[in-house]
Amino acid sequence: MSTPTLEQVNAALATVNDPEIKRPITDLNMVDSVVIGEDGHVAVVVLLTVAGCPLKDTITRDVTAAVSKVPGVTGVSLDLGVMTAEQRAGLQEVLRNGQAQREIPFAKPGSLTKVYAIASGKGGVGKSSLTVNLALALAKQGLKVGIVDADIYGHSIPAMLGIADTRPTQVEDLIMPVPTASGVSVISIGMLKPKRDQVVAWRGPMLDRALVQMLADVYWGDLDALLLDLPPGTGDIAISLGQHLPNAEVIVVTTPQEAAAEVAERAGTMASMMHQRVIGVVENMSWMELPSGERIEVFGSGGGERVAETLSQRFGYNVRLLGQIPLDPSLREGGDSGKPIVDSDPTSAAAVAITKIADDLSGRGRGLAGLQLGLTPSSKF
Repeated sequence: MSTPTLEQVNAALATVNDPEIKRPITDLNMVDSVVIGEDGHVAVVVLLTVAGCPLKDTITRDVTAAVSKVPGVTGVSLDLGVMTAEQRAGLQEVLRNGQAQREIPFAKPGSLTKVYAIASGKGGVGKSSLTVNLALALAKQGLKVGIVDADIYGHSIPAMLGIADTRPTQVEDLIMPVPTASGVSVISIGMLKPKRDQVVAWRGPMLDRALVQMLADVYWGDLDALLLDLPPGTGDIAISLGQHLPNAEVIVVTTPQEAAAEVAERAGTMASMMHQRVIGVVENMSWMELPSGERIEVFGSGGGERVAETLSQRFGYNVRLLGQIPLDPSLREGGDSGKPIVDSDPTSAAAVAITKIADDLSGRGRGLAGLQLGLTPSSKF
């Protein structure tokens, strides 16, 4: 049996992606050395970004598996080192592609990432549950999806995904979003606090700064879709989002009753005031289905249709009712246990309804109506 070549081993290492950055470890200069013995044994040294890298076991497993497949390899030993400050600075430069700091990639005119802002007029309508399950449903279609938990005061996304105690890895001042088993990457202010139970008590400027940090200082890579879970209402974050991501498309969440529908219309109107396009309304807790098949409209009916019709008339373009999600105890239980219903019970009525909404969104073309084109007149006539 012939001894494997360095080119063969490097080619195998190039198939291993860093689990957080999702790019080949060879491209990221993480492979420090490769030594091939005459007996076919391969010794590899891989440099981690930080000593406490939470996914070092994954890197060890993937590198060992990839190199072991090379013809002639009789064994693999892997040592994990840690990058120096200079090497981390170099990695940061690679990830930023030489761009200036504090630049939001999704705000660029050429960005192909669809940004969906999930908004509501009031709390308690299931906005965060929809965000999490919608993200997972999109990921199941093979899309690369990220979530920004922009509800600074009421952040709940990490707990709903079962990663409440996970902290992101930081490369210099660049933050890696936390990966999940579903493939969805997440960042939340809850992950950046020293303690999980610490209260966030910030006012306007700090809220804006936090939003910019989660958008600009996080390495998202190439995403097909980014979902932002907004705080309820029409406050500072909604205004900041309109300023920093005017091309975000807004989905308004409501429940059927009159009180929720009325305030949901305000959330949609705020988005339009910030020159964002409202693409649809989702009605949550639409009804409860009993074992007998009978439906009980616990919170009334018609709220979602009313919001969609009102916003359509107000904006002059069609705002559709994207879907109605039934009241399902499993949806709540999945959020509490960190096992979203789209994964834990995909055949349930609520999961099916959310999946249909995801199918609708992923099949949409990106039109220009209602979007800012980033054009500035160069002269006056």
